[in-house]
Order: sequence, then structure tokens, then C-alpha cells
Amino acid sequence: MLAIKPRLFYHRAMSAAAAISSSSSSSLCGKTHHTLPLTSATDPKLFNQQLFLNNRLSLPATLPAVSLRCFASTSTPTATMDKIKVQNPIVEMDGDEMARVIWKMIKDKLIFPYLELDIKYFDLGILNRDATDDRVTVESAEATLKYNVAVKCATITPDETRVKEFGLKSMWKSPNGTIRNILNGTVFREPIICQNIPRIVPGWKKPICIGRHAFGDQYRATDTLITGPGRLKMVFEPESGEAPVELDVYEFKGPGVALAMYNIDQSIRAFAESSMSLAFSKKWPLYLSTKNTILKKYDGRFKDIFEEVYQEKWKHKFEEHSIWYEHRLIDDMVAYAIKSDGGYVWACKNYDGDVQSDLLAQGFGSLGLMTSVLLSSDGKTLEAEAAHGTVTRHFRLYQKGQDTSTNSIASIFAWTRGLEHRAKLDENKKLLDFVHNLEAACIGTVESGKMTKDLAILIHGPKVSREFYLDTGEFIGAVATHLQKKLQAPASV
Repeated sequence: MLAIKPRLFYHRAMSAAAAISSSSSSSLCGKTHHTLPLTSATDPKLFNQQLFLNNRLSLPATLPAVSLRCFASTSTPTATMDKIKVQNPIVEMDGDEMARVIWKMIKDKLIFPYLELDIKYFDLGILNRDATDDRVTVESAEATLKYNVAVKCATITPDETRVKEFGLKSMWKSPNGTIRNILNGTVFREPIICQNIPRIVPGWKKPICIGRHAFGDQYRATDTLITGPGRLKMVFEPESGEAPVELDVYEFKGPGVALAMYNIDQSIRAFAESSMSLAFSKKWPLYLSTKNTILKKYDGRFKDIFEEVYQEKWKHKFEEHSIWYEHRLIDDMVAYAIKSDGGYVWACKNYDGDVQSDLLAQGFGSLGLMTSVLLSSDGKTLEAEAAHGTVTRHFRLYQKGQDTSTNSIASIFAWTRGLEHRAKLDENKKLLDFVHNLEAACIGTVESGKMTKDLAILIHGPKVSREFYLDTGEFIGAVATHLQKKLQAPASV
């Protein structure tokens, strides 16, 4: 009989229960199945007792024959209020650890009570990715291409420690990287500004939206250890049958390392299109940063394609609105960013965007106050996610039954930005108004002095006392109260 570690089994069962039930039941591939109450499945103190009372999770016998991957669920309207009908589906990608816990709280308190949604659910929890050999990640991205809108919870990218912790079959790749490569879009991150949260860079009065190219470079590179003296070459063999192109890279005198990376014109062009589309929609100038003085051909290709796209399609539109596109060296751009007051879109290559987006997040206050969306080049397909990780440290406390004060704002904005895109595609004004009210409720709650500990520390210092912050559930409850008041307020004439 297969032996399963108690904590590992808890996590697997929690993942399955959360996937199958959005409240007390959900539709699994067209069929409804009742499961353990989610409060039991997600509360470590109640879980084991409930598990043994029920002997096992009440999973249907046919489950393995259908799929562990995709669950279609529809929220049911309550008798107390009319819900807003969302005409077309959205893809939901569930995640891991504390991020998964707050994700469910957000759905239960802020989304499902107000919206009638058709959700195409994919469990991207680490154990389900392992169980499906990571096919669930690929399928979730393919579904996003089909339905054009996805919302994603933070997920674990396993390292060696995580592989051992969960007993994984493989060190699976970053799900974000997989999704980005399939959607072939640009990741845009933008700060959520609350007036009472101090900024480390006080000169940033307006948001800076940073666009990260979501394909290639270091993230799809091939690297290797060099064991001793020898010659490193790079060879390209054309399919046309022409003579191979052979480049001498380096002659090693001893051990070292080597790396080969690439990008493609099609993806760079899509990056340029989506960056210019977003900048134009915001009526902000656009800057591209590279190091083309060193990587004359590699980074030079980015510079050339951006200029081509700008001249062919966007220059006239930009000039009509007194905005512009400009290429800058990465070091010059970083210096400009620090001394500017904000109000522009910054297009970065993949690695630069990874690093500089975190710089911007901290400069504006916190990674917990950062939106993140992946936008396709045609502007039609969007995936919204939280910019932070799974908050493992808080999850360890949660597992022990201790209180946590986890900032849920970025996860709430993952839902709002996804739903906002759905509203615009469907021309659903009621949904769009709801989304704007929910975002305003988030910001208003913080500006009224109700916030989680990480934000309270920014105001009151590291020794902030308990009276100045709310725990995880209290904050989401405060946002829900603020939202309810906004929705009940008479419309302004």
C-alpha cells in the first residue's frame, strides 16, 4: 500500500477539494459532485478530523477517467440580490500555499456574491501539476487563448528543496514561464497607488507601467558547465541546405560556464505591438531599453524592430496625442526612471523586466501593491496574476492555526484586471462598473487606515502594534464592507 506523508496528503487533499468545490458543490466536466466543506479542507486543525469522519474525500469514482485538470464551475445567484451576468467564460488558474488560501477568500467574499460567472477552472497547485506531468499548465494556457481572459493565483516554481518536500517526479518549470511562452505576449506591471502609503522613491508621483518581454533570452536558454580546456563554438545549420554558420565563442584554458540564448523576430514584433498598443491606450510615452552598444546584433534587433513598428503603424497616432516612442540604453533608462516623476510605459527585455519590475514595486511601496497582466500582441488575450509569490512563511503559520496578516490586494487586482478585460471585450458596462468599484473599495479601505501588517509597517515602522493592522480575513472583510457600501450608494447624476 502506498504510504503518504500526513502533511503531503493534507496538501493533496486540500488541492483536490478546493478544485472541485467553489462553495458546497461544483460542476466537474458537466457533472455535479458534493465534497467536504471547504472550511474543513483548507483548515489544518479541522481537516484531519473531518477526513477520518468521512473516511476519504468524497471524490467521484469516475474522476480518473475524466480529468484532474479542468473543472467548469458556475456561481449560483443568491436570493438577496441580482448578480451581474458575465456573458462569456473566464479561465481560472488556482495556485499554492497562502496565495491559494486568500484566493478562495476573495472568490467567496468579493466575486461570487456579485457575479454570475462561467469559470473554466484549472488547478495549477504543485501536486496537480506533478500528477498531470505539467499538462495542466499547458492546457490552462490553451484555454486562455480560446476564451481570451484568465486570472491566475500565485504558484510554486519548484527547486531541489521543493522537489524533496512534495516528492515530485520532476523539477517542473515555472508555470508563469510556460504560460508566457504559449501566449507570446508582454507582461505589464503597474503600481497600485494608495496616497497614505509612503514611497521609497518620493519623486514618483505618477505610475510607471513596466512591460516585460515574455519570450526567450535567459528563460529559454541552454547553459552548460565547461569541465576543462577546449574550444566553444556556436553553429547554425540552415534548413535551406546552405553552408552552416560557425562562430568561435571562446577558447577555455580551464573549467567555466557557457550559455546560448535566442529570440525571434515574430516575438519581438509582437512585443513592440503590445507595448505601443498599451502606451497609446494610456496616452503615455513609451521607452524601450536595451544594451545595443554591447550586443549590437542581438539587442540591436530589438531596437530596429521597435523602430519599424513605430514608423509603420504608430508614429502618427502617438504624435496626435503628444506622446512619443524612444529607445534608451538600459543604464541611462534606469537613471532616468529614478529621477522622473513617472507617467510612462517602459518596455524591457525579459531579464531586465524581471529585475526592474521588482525595483519599481519596492520604489512605489510594496510588491503587494503591484498589478501584473500578460497581454497578447493583438490586445485581445489577457492573463492577470498576482505579482508576488505564494507567501510560504505565512502559510506555515496558517498550517499551525496561527493568525496571519497577508496582503491580498495584488490577488484582488488579478481578478479585477481580468474581469475588466472581459467587460471590455463583451461591452458589459455593469461588469466594468463593478470592477472599478471593487478596485476603489480596495484603495479606499487602505486609505481609511485599514490594512495588513506589511503596509502598516511602511507607515508606522517595523515595531508596529496590532491595533494598526488587520489579519488576512479581517482585511478582505473590510474591503467587502466598503464594496457593499459603494454598490448601495445612489448613482451620481
